[in-house]
Amino acid sequence: MLFLGCIRLAAGLMAMSRETGESEQRPALNMYSLPVKFVLTACAATVAETVTFPFDLTKTRLQIQGESVPHHFRGSKTVKPYRGMIQTAAGIVKEEGLFKLWQGVTPAICRHIVYSGVRMVAYEQLRDSVLHKDKDGYFPLWKAVVGGMLSGAMGQFVASPTDLVKVQMQMEGRRRLEGKVPRVHGVSHAFMKILSEGGIRGLWAGWVPNVQRAALVSLGDLTTYDTVKHFLLRHTTLKDNSLCHGLSSICSGLVAATMGCPADVIKTRIMNQTRDKQGRGLLYTSTVDCLMQTIKREGLMSLYKGFLPTWARMAPWSLTFWLTFEQIRKITGLNSF
Repeated sequence: MLFLGCIRLAAGLMAMSRETGESEQRPALNMYSLPVKFVLTACAATVAETVTFPFDLTKTRLQIQGESVPHHFRGSKTVKPYRGMIQTAAGIVKEEGLFKLWQGVTPAICRHIVYSGVRMVAYEQLRDSVLHKDKDGYFPLWKAVVGGMLSGAMGQFVASPTDLVKVQMQMEGRRRLEGKVPRVHGVSHAFMKILSEGGIRGLWAGWVPNVQRAALVSLGDLTTYDTVKHFLLRHTTLKDNSLCHGLSSICSGLVAATMGCPADVIKTRIMNQTRDKQGRGLLYTSTVDCLMQTIKREGLMSLYKGFLPTWARMAPWSLTFWLTFEQIRKITGLNSF
């Protein structure tokens, strides 16, 4: 229903755009262009996030567990740390229930509506109106890199509070099994708790590694997709269709996972740590401190802890998002990305 609602809203905005801009040539879509693109991005991101969220939960659990002692006890029951992606997912289903694989999906969707909406609109504006393509219509790689990193950083900074809530809610099931008192009981409670403990500033706890990670992931995702897609269109016989979009999205998912995983580990640990009344972390003092402690305790490869579920999530997320996004742009009359 949400998907159909987004489509109807976008179609309505497009109709208004055409009525007020019939004398203009595409893609000059006047004041309604940005809202249309934002709504379509939000729609595609909602579909992709819902489908792939269990991978994100599994990845987060793997990244966090290294902070804890090897075994935790709840009465006479021993809760052992997970080993690997499949065992982690199976353990969550067995110990907490199937639907706990979607615990935290609401703030995750809210986060992606904001994050993906801002970064996609920002990138397209940077590409078409600020950095500009070459005279032959080619967008140079260095410009794509700059546009991808800037748009990702902007989107994530705006969406950082929802990401903080998502990470904390994802860990609640594990905390209950370890015998710890639950920290939050829902999205609204999580927001209010963070506000009461750290104020407005607390909502942006961990925003630095968050933005750093988003810039790298957006570089891998947006830049790779845009570059690979137009390379295929220029140098192969492929047309601007689902096959081309699918191949481009597979490449973008792999590059995004490779570049973003180390920053994701640091971001997750900083955002999940307990904080004092001033909103300061009790485990790590900064991004660099978290990085150094993690490498010292667990080794350099710990920065790629959870890489398999990260890539296993990013690959289908990227595929689902880009195929959905391109199709609904086509349905609503917008040019291909």
